[in-house]
Amino acid sequence: MDSPFSYQEAFSRNLGWLAAHEQEILRHKRVAIAGLGGVGGVHLVTLTRLGIGAFSLADFDTFSVQNFNRQVGAALSSLGRPKLEVMAHQALDINPELALRTFADGVHAANVDAFLDGCDLYVDGLDFFAFEARSLVFAACARRGIPAVTVAPIGMSAALLNFLPGGMTFEEYFDLRDQPEEEKALRFALGLAPAGLHRRYLVDPSALDLAAHRTPSTGMACQLCAGVAATEALKILLGRGPVRAAPRGVQFDAYSGRAARTWRPGGNRNWLQRATIALGRRQLAAMRGETA
Repeated sequence: MDSPFSYQEAFSRNLGWLAAHEQEILRHKRVAIAGLGGVGGVHLVTLTRLGIGAFSLADFDTFSVQNFNRQVGAALSSLGRPKLEVMAHQALDINPELALRTFADGVHAANVDAFLDGCDLYVDGLDFFAFEARSLVFAACARRGIPAVTVAPIGMSAALLNFLPGGMTFEEYFDLRDQPEEEKALRFALGLAPAGLHRRYLVDPSALDLAAHRTPSTGMACQLCAGVAATEALKILLGRGPVRAAPRGVQFDAYSGRAARTWRPGGNRNWLQRATIALGRRQLAAMRGETA
């Protein structure tokens, strides 16, 4: 039986917001996504529905019950199954013509170049605490001139940072190198969303424990992030529309109905960021009952 799939028909409703020749351009683009959990999985589905024609995907994890609140591939039918396998199947079920390269052991120093080969864009889907892998991938993107997008699901908001070729790098912005693990988590969190639009509605601060690698998350934020990331991907891949790049960022918070554009020259070395990070350290110490 012949497949009923037609690329032109499947993505015809994109036309109008996309010109026909732009849709064809996206059909021949390759996007790399490392991590297929909370944001990575919905990034893949959203970009597939945008009509991206090729992906490089990396993830070594399996689905568990605690993923149900936010991860698009998490369901009773996928418990214990590899996230890479489940999400690749979902994407191919939308577009069976996809060209996929998969990395079942995740992304690491030995395969990062193969992971990024031929890619036009990297979209970050790594776990919040995957600092080593994240720094590795963003450094490789900077070295190879590949634009990189990260949109963080924080509270009920999406916090966007783009790292473009020739611009400020991930490490220059976040300043994570040689820092203790908890300090990396603090700097990463505060650097992602300097405006802090989400801070006022955290009802149980005990759910946030950076030392134990535990942070609360919502499915709403992951969905918001996918919309933002795919829109940035469209603009970057088509060379269309303004693209804000680090040290500039954007946060949209659905709970408060507020949006903020941020600018932190020097990233986490900025005087305001240094003060915010110092305050964050004191707050973490207070939460543990320690003397600041």
